Amino acid sequence: MTFGEFAVNAVPGDDARAAAGRAVLDTIGVTLAGAPEPAATIVRRVVTPSSAGQCVVVGSRTRADAATAAFANGTAAHALDFDDMCFVSLAHPSAPLVSAAVAMAEQAGASGRALLDAYVVGFEIEGRLGRTMNPRHYEQGWHCTSTLGTIGAAAAAARLLGLDAGAADRAIAIAASEASGLKENFGTMVKPLHAGLAARNAVLAALLAQAGLSASAEALSGAQGFLAAMSSQSDGAALARAMADLGTRWEILDTGITVKLYPSCAATHPTLDALLDLRRECGFRGEDVDAIDVGVDPITPTVLIHDRPADGLQAKFSMPFCAAAAAVRGAVGIDTFDDGALRDPAIEAVRARVAMRVDPSLDPAAPPLTQARLRVTLRDGRMLTRLASGARGYPERPASDDDLARKFLACAVRTLDEAAATRALEAWSNVGRMDDVRQTAALLQKRD
Repeated sequence: MTFGEFAVNAVPGDDARAAAGRAVLDTIGVTLAGAPEPAATIVRRVVTPSSAGQCVVVGSRTRADAATAAFANGTAAHALDFDDMCFVSLAHPSAPLVSAAVAMAEQAGASGRALLDAYVVGFEIEGRLGRTMNPRHYEQGWHCTSTLGTIGAAAAAARLLGLDAGAADRAIAIAASEASGLKENFGTMVKPLHAGLAARNAVLAALLAQAGLSASAEALSGAQGFLAAMSSQSDGAALARAMADLGTRWEILDTGITVKLYPSCAATHPTLDALLDLRRECGFRGEDVDAIDVGVDPITPTVLIHDRPADGLQAKFSMPFCAAAAAVRGAVGIDTFDDGALRDPAIEAVRARVAMRVDPSLDPAAPPLTQARLRVTLRDGRMLTRLASGARGYPERPASDDDLARKFLACAVRTLDEAAATRALEAWSNVGRMDDVRQTAALLQKRD
């Protein structure tokens, strides 16, 4: 079975659709939250004036063609780094997937069920590529949200366009040549741009394939294809083995989706969970902390690259800042990364006493970015330790429906008034029952 055949023929079960529905709801919320952010507003200002169409640009009064809407919305979805994660693909899967799929569903007049099926298809393809290509692909500097995300989102777009298997395979091959994204740009506005570009390029790939653009059948696994050029851990034979259980084993259920409950890099979350728990249990405050030592896996330092962040974007990729903010404020939210927090002398004092190092005693079989060994030394001589494996929101400790609803509303009110945010929550909580995605997408626009 090719990826294209799977994309157009797969029949996800209700449990896979339910998982997809939660991911779509969460992503719509973080897109509303990210819409006012500088990266999102810059993209809208540059790309939407020259575009006309029927697709909603979230958080604005503008409509655009599907590719432009996917571009703007994908950037907004990733602007706060509050969107979900998958530790097999090592990507934020939903920002590109949802942005491309919603735009394609609007263009096609598709149902919510069709949207969910398209999401699942894209997620499964990204998972198989992740199992084949990571960790080497990620370690070499590629941002999987953009590289693998472009391909998965192209498969989703192809499904919603109603392409046949051959055309879907061409869409995936086109997407392989569009895929890009460098981790060196983490901590800048380019990181959320990656998600926007992936969503836009996915839509373009599907539309070009629909129009008859040709592409290599070996674009992924050929001698000069995607796997070879982008530092895959394994080769095309391994990809074929990973594809063998498509449609019988569902990555979205076995691996699951990690919902972020902190708007910072996922690599900080195990530490933040453990640190906040210790703070509640032991009653210390920031001024009580003499030192914080964080042991991590070898990949985490390639992601958390800003020890002395200069702005809020860099702070999301700074273990010293995130740990200090948690110790001082007892919580980490959207406002943790505003200018006031960065200038807070109490946070800065603790930040200087946080050290991150690679800890060889951590389980090498665990997925990257999911473990931390924490040691907090207090001024009264106490030493507090905690081994963190995963965090709240991970598939093993999933976010509850109430968690998702609270997060959605807290995000949505950054763009919509409370009544509109509540209407959007109710509608998108029932995405699988939508007859036409266009009706519910309209709830995501600003009103005068």
